Amino acid sequence: MQSELIFFDTMRQGLWVAVVISIPILTVALLAGVSIGLVQALTSIQEMTLTFVPKLAAIGAVFWLSMGFMTQTLVSFFHDRIIPLIIGG
Repeated sequence: MQSELIFFDTMRQGLWVAVVISIPILTVALLAGVSIGLVQALTSIQEMTLTFVPKLAAIGAVFWLSMGFMTQTLVSFFHDRIIPLIIGG
């Protein structure tokens, strides 16, 4: 019973880390998509590459800027949660 609780707690924390890490990229993708959609609706331009290329560029830029945060979050989760479980402490 105790090992199940540890497993589920670790999975819950891992999923929360995944959510926290993905928030910057998803927020920029949402904002870029809404703003490009608004511009397309106002100008009646219905070009598919107009939505894809700027959104991809924005996601790439935010990913590059937030790589340090993502790496630090994953490493701290690994050191604080996973390594003690592997060691048995």
